[in-house]
Amino acid sequence: MTYYHVWVRSNQYRSNEPLTYEYADKLAIGKIIEVPLRRQRVLGIVVKSVPKPNFATKSIFSVYNLPQLPINTLAIAVWLQQYYPSPLGVITQLFLPRKISQKSIDLPLNQNPNFENIKTTKLPPITKEQRLALDLINQPDTYIVHGRTGSGKTRLYIELTKRALSGGKSVLILCPEIGLTSQLAANFKQSFKDQVVVFHSQLTQKEHEIAWLTVLKANSPLIVIGPRSALFCPINNLGLIVVDESHDQAYKQEQQPYYHAARVASQLRKIHNAVLLFGSATPSVSEYYLATQKNKQIVQLEHLALPHNLKHVLTVVDLKDQDQFSRSPHLSLPLIRAIDHSLKKKEQSLLYLNRRGTARVLLCRKCGWQAICSHCNLPLIYHGDAFRLRCHVCGFQQDPVTSCPNCGNAEITLHGFGTKAIVEEVQRIFPEARIMRFDTDNKKPERLENQYQHILKGEVDILIGTQVLAKGLDLPKLSTLGVISADTSLLLPDYTAQERTYQLLTQVLGRIGRGHVISHAIIQTFHPNSLLLQSILQNDWKNFYDNEINERRNYYFPPFCHIIKLSCRRSSVANAIKAANVLKNTLTAAKLDIQIEGPAPAYHEKIGSKYQWQLVVKSKKRSQLLETIKLLPSGGWSYDLDPADLL
Repeated sequence: MTYYHVWVRSNQYRSNEPLTYEYADKLAIGKIIEVPLRRQRVLGIVVKSVPKPNFATKSIFSVYNLPQLPINTLAIAVWLQQYYPSPLGVITQLFLPRKISQKSIDLPLNQNPNFENIKTTKLPPITKEQRLALDLINQPDTYIVHGRTGSGKTRLYIELTKRALSGGKSVLILCPEIGLTSQLAANFKQSFKDQVVVFHSQLTQKEHEIAWLTVLKANSPLIVIGPRSALFCPINNLGLIVVDESHDQAYKQEQQPYYHAARVASQLRKIHNAVLLFGSATPSVSEYYLATQKNKQIVQLEHLALPHNLKHVLTVVDLKDQDQFSRSPHLSLPLIRAIDHSLKKKEQSLLYLNRRGTARVLLCRKCGWQAICSHCNLPLIYHGDAFRLRCHVCGFQQDPVTSCPNCGNAEITLHGFGTKAIVEEVQRIFPEARIMRFDTDNKKPERLENQYQHILKGEVDILIGTQVLAKGLDLPKLSTLGVISADTSLLLPDYTAQERTYQLLTQVLGRIGRGHVISHAIIQTFHPNSLLLQSILQNDWKNFYDNEINERRNYYFPPFCHIIKLSCRRSSVANAIKAANVLKNTLTAAKLDIQIEGPAPAYHEKIGSKYQWQLVVKSKKRSQLLETIKLLPSGGWSYDLDPADLL
């Protein structure tokens, strides 16, 4: 009898140590097996042969007639467990499908029909700027590709993919949203046919299983395309990893293990000795800063891949000017006229709203003033139950004002509305228009990836939605873009609010002016003369970056420190505050090299019947935050290491 350490695929297994099982025959490391776990049969991975233990062991049920997981896949699994400490059962779920059937094992490969009907156009020729970029990306390393929208980043990825495949290496292409995989996969399918495999969580269980088996059993290089979960498919011999739209917060996992795709991709690059590209028109401020500190190559793409002379008009509307909103409280007269013009020309309009920014923020309707925390330089959030303004990072609070301290105006209003309100307004004004809404409330048939072809054919007149519409889409019939409130994401009480606003507005503005039709963008804002908005309109990323990095330095936020968010849930506010203060005292007594902010109510203070409060812990040494995790009480506490935001 032989004994093995096994990682089991089950979120019910909460230990950080592998389980031990026995089997009559010898098994290779990485072999995929089925084992008993309590009353279940679950998948597992053989990770180590061990001596006979001094306790009774259960037998492995079955061993799948499949290649073992690549050694590099096992290496990234081990690293992930150490870098983002989480139960082994949860981590193993990332690396194995829910089940493996013999019927799927016996199927021919590449049964992955997710983009067969997507229309594509012939690839444009390589530009001089793209060719210079290819020359710069000349060895295994990490590169930032800073390319404006429409500069041909995808074209660059395709050429680098050809280079990797010719060297016998596979390629991994990540995109932030599942909705973008169809368009991206179609572009690659045009050049690489059946070498393309799409891999994401919205596939049916059978499709996901087949895609996973296709990658595992492949004997030749493949191109795997998908969102962050594609990082963990059993791809071997990687030569190129692309993180497209690398700035996007969707690359941060919002449940255990709370990994960031950029960090995992960086470790994969090291393990495979591959080329890693972070591609974006609006790079992450932290990633850009770290790249400059480490002397990494920053590849610039500053020109449109397909130059054009079509007119592109940009109009800024002051939300404080009530005369501009005589027909609608949310849609200005210039925006209504632009939509009407597009409808008459049988072209499309896109109305963008960052719905997550419906924060309870007090604003002056006359001058745009809002209350800011003096310690964190973040918006104070209004709590109607206590009639108080609070900072959700450090806990500072004050009474709300009844008149604007800046201009004396008494019209102080709560700001916030969602996409459904915009749909109702548009339906009222344009009753004959064909309207589609895209946000997180969409059911599967309504999602962007399933409606993309209808949009391309012009079967939708007006698109209304959130961030999913701002990312990477090329819509040839789009001629009007309306940003309902450019300030919405600025109202979030988070240190990334300015960066998020710059990124989202730059990305959504990139949906027009691409050379298809004459276009018009209308941006509605409370602050038409703000430095941030001027940087966006002038496409002046350097000015924005310089200002933002100085703010981060002054207020001690990443990249100048590491952060962990510690959250507790209790049945009452008093108990939540008490638990948070007890932990704060414990951490203080431990004399770690950390700075503790709070306790403060979480951005979503009440979840169900529980009240959620948090501590924010900062340190220059990430190891000190790992020590902080070890001091957490066992009940009711959770943590997010390297959070994308503090909301």
